[in-house]
Amino acid sequence: MFKRVLIANRGEIAVRIIRACREMGIESVVVFSDVDRKALHVRKADYAYHIGPATASESYLNVDKILDVARRSQAEAIHPGYGFLSENARFARACADHGFKFIGPSPESMEMMGSKTRARQNMKRAGVPFVPGSEHGLDIDAAERLAEQIGYPVMLKAAAGGGGKGMRLVQSAGELHSAYENARSEAQRSFGDNEVYLEKYIINPRHVEMQIFGDEHGNVVYLGERECSVQRRHQKVMEESPCPIVDEDMRRRMGEIAVRVAKAANYYNAGTIEFLVDEQRNFYFLEMNTRLQVEHPVTEFVTGLDLVHLQMRVAAGEKLPFRQEDIRLRGHAIECRVYAEDPDNNFFPSPGQITRLISPSGPGIRRDSGMYEGWNVPIEYDPLLAKLVGYGEDREQAINRLLRALNEYFVGGIKTNISLFRRILKDPDFRAGNLDTGFLDRLLAKPSNETDPRRPIVAAIGAAIFASLEPKATLPGANGATQVNGNAAPPPASNWRRAARAEAVREG
Repeated sequence: MFKRVLIANRGEIAVRIIRACREMGIESVVVFSDVDRKALHVRKADYAYHIGPATASESYLNVDKILDVARRSQAEAIHPGYGFLSENARFARACADHGFKFIGPSPESMEMMGSKTRARQNMKRAGVPFVPGSEHGLDIDAAERLAEQIGYPVMLKAAAGGGGKGMRLVQSAGELHSAYENARSEAQRSFGDNEVYLEKYIINPRHVEMQIFGDEHGNVVYLGERECSVQRRHQKVMEESPCPIVDEDMRRRMGEIAVRVAKAANYYNAGTIEFLVDEQRNFYFLEMNTRLQVEHPVTEFVTGLDLVHLQMRVAAGEKLPFRQEDIRLRGHAIECRVYAEDPDNNFFPSPGQITRLISPSGPGIRRDSGMYEGWNVPIEYDPLLAKLVGYGEDREQAINRLLRALNEYFVGGIKTNISLFRRILKDPDFRAGNLDTGFLDRLLAKPSNETDPRRPIVAAIGAAIFASLEPKATLPGANGATQVNGNAAPPPASNWRRAARAEAVREG
């Protein structure tokens, strides 16, 4: 096993990997930019190295700087987390060339599956079902011909894409030209590659993905599916496992296809095969993510496996310690992605200082977080702050536990989307499992009690009450006791008391 691992990332995923390293007796090395000097991953790691300005291209995306830190810190392996360089085949190859083990798949597998068009070509040869469409990038004339052939609506997608970038839904021929140019332009800005392809748009699809894991000895297994249909602008917001509509037979068929995809790519380590599922529960290959996913905690809950531990062991050359028949799903898990953004203001980013933080806990609750009270959330990076996961014996218990935890969660000083999750979990369609990728758009079009216009006024009143309840001045007294205006002071108000007062003000 490795003695020292460099984590080429930041935020909650860096903290998650640091914890896994500590549990395994591995020393952790992290990197940080100017604005991340006081970040939680820097505080938690065994070693931390400054690598440059806030701009990602000069810090977290700078391959040479990260490799230099790996050399100076005497790290043996590099874990990329997700985002940044995690799916960069050039980085994976550079790690190997400089004598560092890349904790992930081979560069060849990443190249094969990293391009959506190349992946479709390979999956067609492997007999994997996928949505009708093109297997190569298209010019506008070819796109027009294919769209007429397969019928509208169609979806334009960036070949090098991900996270909803470079995607455009086209409902009719009259929309195709402008959508094509916009998709190409966004793809070029986001990925440095303007290639786009086209596929048939499935009406009211569910987005379901299958977690796979392979070792470097040819063994590949699937670890159950995740329901990822709660999305905004093609970006996942909430995930759960198992999927409410997947039974044992469908799970087996999807899993076998996912393993076939992985083996066709000679894939090892953690990976995810994404599918679209139509209203008749037919499923089609969409793409492969060649990294650990943001939503991996829900799979960890229902399988009882630690995926980051497995990543380390597989990268160190070990075989998978189980076979497919050993995998059993137990219970239900749901994850909320907590972002620094304002759901009442078109999800506008909300950087700034976290002035108060009350974190939930209790039975069945897991919180993977990169924030703390007093920390300044930077504007330069993805606004993901934390992931809150609820687990229960069944889906209803998981929902109720997560809703309870969300009502305990308080982040002061900035806006977050916590209220959105309360709204989702109370929605009858969500509770019934009636989901598709348009669910959240429909929900947001409805009036919401969570966006009561009186809430800012109530918050201001609550802040004034807090101020009146706090001691005015404190002086050290005899034996170190605190005094207020010459008298013995009561103990300072706890976060729980403050929260109780805030709730009383809000309810009153």
